[in-house]
Amino acid sequence: MNRRVNGQDDTFVNTQAIRLIKKFEGKSLVPYACPGGYKTIGWGHRVLPYESFVSLTLREAEVLLVHDLQRCGRTLTQLVTVPLERHQEAALLSFLFNVGGGAFQRSTLRMKVNRQEHLDVPYEFHRWVWAKGRKLPGLIARRAVEAACYEGVLF
Repeated sequence: MNRRVNGQDDTFVNTQAIRLIKKFEGKSLVPYACPGGYKTIGWGHRVLPYESFVSLTLREAEVLLVHDLQRCGRTLTQLVTVPLERHQEAALLSFLFNVGGGAFQRSTLRMKVNRQEHLDVPYEFHRWVWAKGRKLPGLIARRAVEAACYEGVLF
């Protein structure tokens, strides 16, 4: 992802982010509709209009996840202008992976990260628990873990 984390260049994928994503996305080697209504495969890969998947091998799902997380890393690098600790990066990557770049760009959460209002950031995670007008237990659990990870409690 080529971003600086705690003063060091990071040229590999954040493994804590992968663990978080795998925990909350679950794995499906065949396409399914996620709670938000999007066609999805692997660990939360949103199938794009030009993609056609019938099924994946476990290895293909792993490669797809790493590719998606690298894309999220590039987005995070563009949108977060302050240095991050590894645990903060992991939490933000999991969040970004779930909500998408546009939502993250417009979020108060991102604004607070960039202002280094770190004590306020965990609260902002908890505001993102809705999908299609419903408060989802899975998102409540995910945001609690992401908030704890951001604080360094779960890293």
